Amino acid sequence: MTTAPVVLRDKRELRKQQANKNRNGVAYVLLTLGSLVTVFPFLYQVAMSLSTYAEITSTPPTFLPAAAQFSNYVKAFTAFPILAQMGSSVLVTVVRVAAHVILCSMAGYAFGRMQFRGRAIVFGALLSILMVPSQVYLLPQYTIIQDLGLLDSYAGLVLPGLFSAFGIFLMSQAFQAIPREIEEAARIDGASQPRMFLGIMLPLVAPSLSALVVTSTLFSWNELLWPLVVMSNPNRMPLSVGLANLQGLNFTDYGALMAASSMAMAPILIMFLVFQKRVINGLAAAELK
Repeated sequence: MTTAPVVLRDKRELRKQQANKNRNGVAYVLLTLGSLVTVFPFLYQVAMSLSTYAEITSTPPTFLPAAAQFSNYVKAFTAFPILAQMGSSVLVTVVRVAAHVILCSMAGYAFGRMQFRGRAIVFGALLSILMVPSQVYLLPQYTIIQDLGLLDSYAGLVLPGLFSAFGIFLMSQAFQAIPREIEEAARIDGASQPRMFLGIMLPLVAPSLSALVVTSTLFSWNELLWPLVVMSNPNRMPLSVGLANLQGLNFTDYGALMAASSMAMAPILIMFLVFQKRVINGLAAAELK
């Protein structure tokens, strides 16, 4: 008499397991299709960098070249000073990322863990910057840099991006998520404010720091509008401006352009693959908070 309920319960469990497997299968299929859609432009760019001009402009388009044209990569080095511009991009990115880590982490710690008069007002005013398009304050920034005599210089290129409201918000959320007990224990042990920030709090927000590094790197490496406005020397321009200048008015060598774009993407792609887990964990922690 007792076996019937057990059999029914086992059947329900089997149906639930089968339903979960079906849902997981559908999810995997959708994620696979989404991944293919996301990766396809990059793969097509690499294929175009190895194709001839006729293959790139053919109708209907050909996705795979008949023979790999590595000469496009040679053209990329001769069409514009790619090494000098890549060096400028590296310099600007390193300085900005270092400034983001230092300034945004310090400001985030102040807003996230310290209490001072006017804190909410200042933090709200800072976050309001996120609602303003960057093009709005392009002219004031240009006027300031011009008055300082920093046009067409690395200093003028770097200064407006030394910190960001998003970076401060990200770090403040990360610091707020740390339990108060850790801070209280450190104070009981006699830890000073710099010691608490550098030795205790900062290591605890390492995932958010990694996310900040990657996001600021992506922003600095891909920024186009400000360098296009403030820089005029081709050897000092970052790589993003050099790639934009490869597009001619009447003719564009798409093979060389795609080859240069592939080389420009490679460092960022490698860095993201290395820090992918830390970036996702850091951004997820800020979003949950």
